[in-house]
Amino acid sequence: MSDNQRREEMLREMGISPIWRLRAGPGVTVEEPVSEPVTAARKLIAEEPSPPTAPVAATPADVASLDWTSLKACVADCTACALHKGRNKTVFGVGDERANWLFVGEGPGADEDAQGEPFVGQAGKLLDNMLAAINLKRDANVYIANIVKCRPPGNRNPQPDEAAACSPYLKRQIELIRPKLIVALGKVAAVNLLGRDASISSLRGGVHDCGGIPLIVTYHPAYLLRTLPDKAKAWEDLCFAVTTMRGLQSEHAAAN
Repeated sequence: MSDNQRREEMLREMGISPIWRLRAGPGVTVEEPVSEPVTAARKLIAEEPSPPTAPVAATPADVASLDWTSLKACVADCTACALHKGRNKTVFGVGDERANWLFVGEGPGADEDAQGEPFVGQAGKLLDNMLAAINLKRDANVYIANIVKCRPPGNRNPQPDEAAACSPYLKRQIELIRPKLIVALGKVAAVNLLGRDASISSLRGGVHDCGGIPLIVTYHPAYLLRTLPDKAKAWEDLCFAVTTMRGLQSEHAAAN
């Protein structure tokens, strides 16, 4: 076997082509490519899969027609704001999907991000105690959700664009649940649901309108863990909520 033949054989074994041969001509020597199959490098490029396409955020019009199953899938794939980049799990909501009571917080914390369920940390335990105090419990005529479905970094408040990106999902949840009463847990939940800025002190003790549904404002459980004296005020709010619900149920019974 000649040197050129050995070289060609070695290059074929390595998957490298085209193979160049010397071609003699009158007074000049040039190299001529030999027709070979696509090179190994070109094969790798051709076979390399295209990068995955990022999920497209659903528009409010799309979300408005979704049922529970489709809505949950849509939230799980959402990339509408930057919060999706740091999440472990989306936190959709939990509870009775035909509940009379809807409790809305601001956003998931570390425990919620890890488990994919709202209010499962210390604030969640306090919320469960608050519900028990008025003879309620999660999953039984109660639904719990948040303004945003992904955890804000460092448990900061959701930014306006983040809350706006999630608002179609919460709006659709409210439409599907059709609660008789919404309880906003904290200022962030209250101002986003009511669409106006105001202090907790000015919002407490009254019944507000949220798209035709009565809404009551109280403190967020995480705040109450840091500010124990205000637990008494939260208890007043819960008692007011119970009285309001009784009135709504009486009105409903009278209408039927």
